[in-house]
Amino acid sequence: MIEKIKSIAVVLGLVSTMGFAQSKEITPKSYVAYKTTEKVVIDGEDSESSWSKAEWTDIFVDIEGVEKPKYETKVKMLWDDKNYYILAKIQEPDVWANLKQHDTIIFYNNDFEVFIDPDGDTYNYYELEINALNTVWDLFINKPYRERNVVLNDWNITGLKSAVKVHGTINNPKDTDEGWVLEIAIPWAAYQKSYGEDNVPRDKFWRVNFSRVNWQYDIINGQYFRKKEESGKFLPEYNWVWSPQGVINMHEPEKWGYVYFSTQEIGNKVSFTIPQDDKIKWELFRLYRAQKQFLSSKKHWATSINELSKSPIKIDTTIISPKLENNSFGWIIWVKSPFSQKTFIIKEDGQFIEK
Repeated sequence: MIEKIKSIAVVLGLVSTMGFAQSKEITPKSYVAYKTTEKVVIDGEDSESSWSKAEWTDIFVDIEGVEKPKYETKVKMLWDDKNYYILAKIQEPDVWANLKQHDTIIFYNNDFEVFIDPDGDTYNYYELEINALNTVWDLFINKPYRERNVVLNDWNITGLKSAVKVHGTINNPKDTDEGWVLEIAIPWAAYQKSYGEDNVPRDKFWRVNFSRVNWQYDIINGQYFRKKEESGKFLPEYNWVWSPQGVINMHEPEKWGYVYFSTQEIGNKVSFTIPQDDKIKWELFRLYRAQKQFLSSKKHWATSINELSKSPIKIDTTIISPKLENNSFGWIIWVKSPFSQKTFIIKEDGQFIEK
């Protein structure tokens, strides 16, 4: 198991994950998921009236937010007191998959991925990957790969339901497909933080993102294979996401989108605005990345905010004044919110604390 976890870390730890290259600053997407009282049958058919009332997300974009994807991907969301429902529509003219064993590295096939951080502190988050054969890989990750982390590959989403409906024929290179629809029900209980706690996010938001991996392929003897270069190395995959990351790395949870779970029943209209305090968190994570870059180039930590940011730090038009304090274990950057009077702290290992 240890060697398997190490191999997973290598696979998931992209080059940009372990470094702290400056990424493009992008405002995360947001979506209001409404409550449904209708029974949602997980069959990949989206036949319930609740799904017809729910809005699609924006069409997925390239992970860096630069290029336009070749094929469309979009998502709808609903919830009730037991489950978080996700419906993904994936355009794909050649639907193929060959991985059939649970907890194999599913993104070696074209797949759809869900990332969830319930409390938005970038620690203790969850990843789910599913291919067109409805094969599942579910993971618990204690912190991003930019820090020494633990990946629990043996963690399972107990009670997970998922179904795939292929519009075409899977693994048949002789025809052209429309794509596939994936319907998912994730029990809230899978994300329960402590025994007996009601963790359903009623009129609250969670940090969420979705990714689609798509490979170039060859057809050999009627079967699909990931395309290779002349050297024998696999060509890089495409990464198309709901909320762009600004860098080729899904494991920066502070950049994920906002899903607000409204207690209003589907069919109503509720607006959601990203809180000002969350914009402060973005700035603290920006300073955290700047500190890591400073250490890489200068071989020591910065001792003042001015070394990390030459310009005043603003939340819209409001200036905030973070403080940098070094200690024998590393450093902390903290600031008191002018909006809520809460104190926000980020440590050298990326741990985020709210007081």
